[in-house]
Amino acid sequence: MQWSDLLCAERLSDPKYAEGRNRSIFVQDHDRIVFSAPFRRLANKTQVHPLYENDHIHHRLIHSVEVGSVGRSLAMHIGHWLIEQGEIGPHEDHSLANVVQAACAAHDIGNPPFGHSGEASIGDWFAERFDAGGGLCGALDSGLRDEFAAFEGNAQGFRIITRLEMYRSAGGMRLSKAVLGAFMKYPATAATRAALPAETRKTYVGLKKFGVFAAEEALFAEVAQGCGLPEEEIAGGRWWRRHPLVFVVEAADDICYNIVDLEDAYTSGDLPYDVVRDLLEDLAGRPNRDTAGLTRTEHIALLRSLAIGRAIDACVAAFCGNYPAIMAGSFSDSLIGASTCAGSFARIEDMAHERIFTSRRKTELEISGRQVIRNVLDGVLPVYEALAAAGWEAEALKGHPAQIARALSLDLRDIDGPEPALHALADFVSGMTDRYALSVSRMLSGT
Repeated sequence: MQWSDLLCAERLSDPKYAEGRNRSIFVQDHDRIVFSAPFRRLANKTQVHPLYENDHIHHRLIHSVEVGSVGRSLAMHIGHWLIEQGEIGPHEDHSLANVVQAACAAHDIGNPPFGHSGEASIGDWFAERFDAGGGLCGALDSGLRDEFAAFEGNAQGFRIITRLEMYRSAGGMRLSKAVLGAFMKYPATAATRAALPAETRKTYVGLKKFGVFAAEEALFAEVAQGCGLPEEEIAGGRWWRRHPLVFVVEAADDICYNIVDLEDAYTSGDLPYDVVRDLLEDLAGRPNRDTAGLTRTEHIALLRSLAIGRAIDACVAAFCGNYPAIMAGSFSDSLIGASTCAGSFARIEDMAHERIFTSRRKTELEISGRQVIRNVLDGVLPVYEALAAAGWEAEALKGHPAQIARALSLDLRDIDGPEPALHALADFVSGMTDRYALSVSRMLSGT
């Protein structure tokens, strides 16, 4: 792979667009994402703690902003090194930083309400419907069922930014191919991934999940071609090697959610001060300043800052140390996993799984969130079933389905079969904020 291709500034579905003199296309990409409605809705979507009333707990929007900040720093350091190595030209470190910051801003834009438990709830609901058969779910091509039964926020995010938002079905936000390439963590459809041997899926990090729906595969193929990503063909399918900057975006996300989850766990009372302090000091070391006058909250905030700085340095070193494999498309680890901080992060993750993700309050709210999502899906599905019965003519909807469509302002454009109908259902539910999902659930169930 070559940086001249990887930093492709051509816009998806708008190849003739030329950037202005004073504002790069990658900065414009960032601004388009930040000013979009799906990004704004992240302010009321769960990061770790659903429906939390403590204003100091992170939500998805603040998390995305922080990931963008860390990603920009990572990319600037890496860009300086690439300039020194003669790999990119002068000032192109700013292009790297802008691409990464934009991709970081979008990295969670497809996540549903209630975090990862929301993803699982949507997938489980679809899986049950497929098992039951009948209706739209029974009519869906069996080769597409994994897209819904293993619902994936990353694929939904790519769908939002390339199809649903701004220029609907005409390139979406029309972002640069470089930013779209840096966004795509898992460059394969569910069907292609399922057709690969298990050993192949295990040996390449970009195949851990699927990251693009079949409906948007052609769009990503255009992105991949523009960025020069190596394409791998199999019988009846294809997938691609990761864009090198995906590893940087992923590292920024790993740094933020691991370290900041600890700070949130202290704020929420899920972990005591001494446990959080020790884990952060394990990563950052003890501060070389007097901390006697700091409150415990201030001390944790200081350690969090130092830990992020240490992790950034370690990930930059991991990128540089694995550069040939990354550029060849053969690197199959995370930058955190390949760094000198791997052990510290493993200990943080172990603690999170033992004490944070299993806390009683979080568990109770995830159970409630699961039922909320099921109520919404159960209540809205009849609209799409009625639409099918009406020959996909939205104007022909009558009775209760028409009432629901009006009450929820459902977007029924471009629906002409089971696949787009079920995607539209998933678009609506996954796009909801936590509190809006709760409100709609109550309306539909009459409670």
